[in-house]
Amino acid sequence: MKGLILEGGSMRGMFTCGVLDVFLENDITFDGAVGVSAGAVFGCNLKSKQKGRALRYNKMFCKDKRYASMRNFIKTGDVYGADFCYHEIPERLDVFDADTFAANPMEFYIVATDVETGRPVYHKCKEGREEDIMWMRASASMPLASKVVEIGERKLLDGGMADSIPVRFLERRGYDRNIAILTQPLEYEKKKNKFLGLIRIVYRKYPQLIKSVATRHLRYNRTTAYIRERELAGELFVVRPPEELNIGSVEHNPDELDRVYEIGRRTALEKLDEIKAWLS
Repeated sequence: MKGLILEGGSMRGMFTCGVLDVFLENDITFDGAVGVSAGAVFGCNLKSKQKGRALRYNKMFCKDKRYASMRNFIKTGDVYGADFCYHEIPERLDVFDADTFAANPMEFYIVATDVETGRPVYHKCKEGREEDIMWMRASASMPLASKVVEIGERKLLDGGMADSIPVRFLERRGYDRNIAILTQPLEYEKKKNKFLGLIRIVYRKYPQLIKSVATRHLRYNRTTAYIRERELAGELFVVRPPEELNIGSVEHNPDELDRVYEIGRRTALEKLDEIKAWLS
């Protein structure tokens, strides 16, 4: 089965958007996909077949204080305005095509982190409506910049803290012809979280989450080493930026969003023949 793994990385996800739009233009399809954080909230547009949507609404609203601002954080506890990002935009301003999402047979999973256990939670999105949107929000809720998202009995935050690149998750589900879209270059090595001291204070009620954050860099680097090993063995195809993207978690300049998106497009187009051959 053909699978797709989508790393997060906030606005580095514009790279992923560029790659996915090339896939849509060339009718490149998958049996299943798993996205983390930005990989989830941008990657869902592949299943809904909405080429250009993620770039469009990010450029349209990147300067809008309702979208991402310190005002949001002061008023609500979320830098990215939850109501605006997860209701106003997908329901009214740039409508998310939930009908096409639900009709597309491609399985779509997202990853969030359970703050009480510090472990990853995987959710299969079936309808692309309110519950799935909540899971996407949870997956993209960065620590310190977002409130804990409660869904049922679970308390959730950014999936990247527990499983940044869920390649093994997809492999365990039987996917054996996989492409991973990463948002860091080959030489990147993650360091220990520089805000760990503050995280220990803010999330002191959740010791397992703190432990997960404290060891995230170790898991991440082991995962990228595993990915490289699989890539060199011809068992995984990787699309990654040729160099560091140098874009912030919050970006108010639409030209910067365009720049990173175009790097994604160029990278995918350069590898297009290889990708088609790999999947066939």
